Amino acid sequence: MAFDRKYVLLLMLLWFPSAAVATLKGAEGVETRYLSNVRQVTDGFVRAGEGYFSPDGRSIVYQAITHDYPFYQIYTQPLAGGTPRLISTGRGRTTCSYFSRDGQRILFASSHLDPQLTQTEEAERKQQADDAASGRRRRYEWVFDPYTDIFECDIDGSNLRRLTDAPGYDAEGAYSHDGRLIAFCSTRDGDPDLYIMNADGSNVRQLTNAPGYDGGPFISPDGRWVIFRSDRKQAEYLQIYAIGIDGQNEVALTDNVGVNWAPYWHPSAPYIIWTGADHSDATARPNYDLWLMKYSTERDVLRRVGPIERVTDHAGADVLPVFSPDGAKLMWTATRSADYTSQLWIADFKLPQ
Repeated sequence: MAFDRKYVLLLMLLWFPSAAVATLKGAEGVETRYLSNVRQVTDGFVRAGEGYFSPDGRSIVYQAITHDYPFYQIYTQPLAGGTPRLISTGRGRTTCSYFSRDGQRILFASSHLDPQLTQTEEAERKQQADDAASGRRRRYEWVFDPYTDIFECDIDGSNLRRLTDAPGYDAEGAYSHDGRLIAFCSTRDGDPDLYIMNADGSNVRQLTNAPGYDGGPFISPDGRWVIFRSDRKQAEYLQIYAIGIDGQNEVALTDNVGVNWAPYWHPSAPYIIWTGADHSDATARPNYDLWLMKYSTERDVLRRVGPIERVTDHAGADVLPVFSPDGAKLMWTATRSADYTSQLWIADFKLPQ
């Protein structure tokens, strides 16, 4: 049976942040322990986010929505400034872009081969127009579009090549540090699980096989582990997990009544950063912030060690954190701008003492 439900991540303020109008008391005291020189990277888009650094740290790739098209497309731009460059085809739902290890190619997922794409676009435009007319704000939903596949192209968008063609949703891909492998999420077996394949799309093998959603995988810098998010404990409430690259020694790294997602490895120190919010109080609005944990891999078992550190406590949503290749910068998606839209932000980063 195909997995076609809409997966609700309960991120009310990620894309509808109008209530986030002030910094929480004490935010400066928390953030200055880790972040300095905080500044906005993108603007002019309806929304922009999920950005990643090029291997030399000079450019970024990300997804964004413009005023004239209803779905995300993939863009690159230099960090030093410049005009964003469209990399994807300009049509379909696109997401989850990533630079290859040599910086010469870009990975992303796209549904532009949907045989009913025109109807899909028209339905979304109508829905957005109806929402605007009624003043309705839809809760953020992630659609597992069955026509989504993983593609690779040159950094200027040329030489597009399809890497997956199995029925169902294939997305959320990222290269390993050595560039030889891609970890990704697929619904090819009926629900979203993790898979590994060679960088050319060959030798696909399944990594997880649990009920519910497993997604957002990233391979550790040493190539031995994969971190990911899963709702196997409670539907639609995500926790952070790690599993060996061989599919062994799976471990839960968070365990609370909340949504924990978008984990990302520090490139050189034993730390993982992620997005989390407490959903234990049904009467309180959850706020999404960035969190940091230290880990060890003694005896071939990955364990969390020490306390969890809070990196942000801004009143807006802070989500999807990634480190620069040298670990000196942190980039994330946030609703901190004056118009409260989701945009990319960056800061200088320092590890806890």
